[in-house]
Amino acid sequence: AVHEGQVVSAQELTVLLQPLFTQNSRNLVLFLQNRLSIDDFTYFSESYGNKSPFQNVQASIYLFYFFEILQSSPSSLVLPAVDCKATRYLLSVLQESGDWKLTNITNLNVSQLEVNASNPNLLVVQLQPLASDLKEISTLDAIAENDKIIGRVTMDLQERGIHFSVIYTAVRPSRISRRTDVVTELRRKLMAAEEEDSLSYPPLNVTTGNYTCILFYASNFSLKANSSVLIDLTNATFLTQNVDISASLCSDSNTTLSLKYTKPVNGISSLEIRFLMTSKFYEVSARKWFTLDSVEIVQDGEKFAKFNVSGISAPAEYSFHCQLVGTSNLYPARLVPSNNEAKNWDIFISELQIQGFNIINNQFSYASDCTGFFAPGIWMGLVTSIILLWILAYGIHMIMQLTTNNRFDDPKGPALSVPQTE
Repeated sequence: AVHEGQVVSAQELTVLLQPLFTQNSRNLVLFLQNRLSIDDFTYFSESYGNKSPFQNVQASIYLFYFFEILQSSPSSLVLPAVDCKATRYLLSVLQESGDWKLTNITNLNVSQLEVNASNPNLLVVQLQPLASDLKEISTLDAIAENDKIIGRVTMDLQERGIHFSVIYTAVRPSRISRRTDVVTELRRKLMAAEEEDSLSYPPLNVTTGNYTCILFYASNFSLKANSSVLIDLTNATFLTQNVDISASLCSDSNTTLSLKYTKPVNGISSLEIRFLMTSKFYEVSARKWFTLDSVEIVQDGEKFAKFNVSGISAPAEYSFHCQLVGTSNLYPARLVPSNNEAKNWDIFISELQIQGFNIINNQFSYASDCTGFFAPGIWMGLVTSIILLWILAYGIHMIMQLTTNNRFDDPKGPALSVPQTE
């Protein structure tokens, strides 16, 4: 039984999943999404018309929408809220619980899935990300596509006669629910604190000797090739860490973060992404600044795409943070294609934080944000206030210029003659 508002901790989750590790059939499928909450099953429901995003996995049971697998399964468990720290280490807990054969499914090609039922299998299916900068209709499409993927994988295993268990979870919640154990704090403060706790994994770090020289974090790190093939590298970079960073270079003036992936999707055997950073001394500010100069993509060791970076710089002692970084013109920090091959790629990075110099205690330093203090809304407010103040000052000035007559006409005497010069 789960109480209303209860958040399952890491220890409680391990106890609840213990039957998966002791049963005879030890085939486990982990569907991992970047964001998910129990409210998504009701929010993205039939209210969007004929288009239902949960055709394969939803079944109406009282007020919730659960899996069809739950109805046919002899045992099921639904946890409305799980601590982010628990889901962060879920994969490592599963790997440590037994001699599992780990298979990461990133290309989502079910036909090539090989499962040996005689040995314990752990299948990690990385679903398409739900980017925070997308609109609701686009999020609906992504959820519907993930629903189809879940249906294909489970149907394929059932047709093969393989007994398996399924876990559908996410790296972090898509909706921050209000805590019920604290009522005296301000709601805005609660939301900010819980959103900070929702960071679901540590940053990627590159070490040289005994110290860390590069830190890199993103809540969503995705590419799109030829405007059609979506490559989500978030889980492979930060969660499962199926990435080779051995080619990264560090020095006092130049730093290169190299991320190499093997077969991220069908049709691409290798993919390398480089972040080139420099640190220079500027006499005007009398201090060193670091700049992300360019981003390079090397596909299959042949195709080379280069992007010039606009708006990513900070003092050398700081880290850099930006909510949205990519090739879109709407992003505050842009990656501008500098050759023809780069025009075939789209890059989407959410909540980017990067530091390549002066890292202390393996932690990010104070972050210089890409959003300046004077946002467009602030400028509009300032301009409007200045116009209103000018009108008020002009009105007060005109009122102060009003004068009264110093001579008055006497009806009993001759008419008062006022020369025009006065």
